[in-house]
Amino acid sequence: MTNAPPRLGNTRLVAVDGPSGAGKSTFARNLAEQLGAQLISTDHFATWDDPTTRWWPRLVQALDAVAAGEPGRYRKTDWSQGFPCIAEGDEVTVSPQGTIILEGFSSARKANTRLSLAIFVDHGDEKTRLERAVARDGEKYRADFIRWQQYERGWFAVDETKARADYVVTSS
Repeated sequence: MTNAPPRLGNTRLVAVDGPSGAGKSTFARNLAEQLGAQLISTDHFATWDDPTTRWWPRLVQALDAVAAGEPGRYRKTDWSQGFPCIAEGDEVTVSPQGTIILEGFSSARKANTRLSLAIFVDHGDEKTRLERAVARDGEKYRADFIRWQQYERGWFAVDETKARADYVVTSS
């Protein structure tokens, strides 16, 4: 991993992507600890009604600053009140450093040209992934996760995320 070239100024940006409930957050957390890397989650940006699109420029703006050797900043999405009461949360500073792990759905998208490495975490059984996500976030979000999984299937097919990944990790 340390051989991957930095493409974000002097910083390596590693994406850990995959479907909900596959185990990517746990994988990314462990990887960040091992590397002493900062961890950013796409959950800091996405919402149920905007899984991939309108928020992307906010992340790019923060990464542009890092590429220039400056700290990037953004406000996290505050999910604490649940949908549709999602608001802006705390400000996060992204430091230009050796490695940043960008974890979450759509983090390894084709448009993310600054990636040093893309990792796709998969667990092929959609029903198991659904139950994991519901167990993690609550039964009241089951219908949202079912819609989210439908969106994910389409996104991954068009974006070819798994096929383009440098590594595919299968979770159990």
